Amino acid sequence: TSQYLYWAAAAHPGMRFSNQGVGGERTDEIPARLESAVSRADVIVVQGGINDVVQGRSIELAAQDLQAMVRRAKELAEVVLLPNVLPWNTGWPGAEPQIRALNALIARLAEAEDVPLLPFHETLEDPERPGRMKAEWTPDGNHPSVEGHRRLGELAFRLPTGWAESRRR
Repeated sequence: TSQYLYWAAAAHPGMRFSNQGVGGERTDEIPARLESAVSRADVIVVQGGINDVVQGRSIELAAQDLQAMVRRAKELAEVVLLPNVLPWNTGWPGAEPQIRALNALIARLAEAEDVPLLPFHETLEDPERPGRMKAEWTPDGNHPSVEGHRRLGELAFRLPTGWAESRRR
């Protein structure tokens, strides 16, 4: 229950999910294992960027890395999804401008590459405290809580309309 994929799987019966993320990894480190991580996947979620912000790496380089991964993922799978970066309470307010700028780049990337954008940031952003998650959605100010993951899996994770149904036929 502490991963959004658990909740996405509950919302999409019959689909299997595998989290291949590695904690602390930047977008320039992910491509080295991309192909082995997504072997035989029908859907690939290309997620990254917050560790680039945390480690002081250029968000423009992170966006370039994400674009290269999205393009390769489109060659490897039927569907590619691109989440934006979550609010980061521990890094607020200093990192918020970078996160918002990176999310704008991710949104442009999703549009340019014609892949669905998953609104992770908006789903967990506290409307009363912009740039931060609600306390009940994060146990440590860095990562989503079980409730935060439930929200991401049930509210933000979306497959293209009709795709899952067409796979069951």
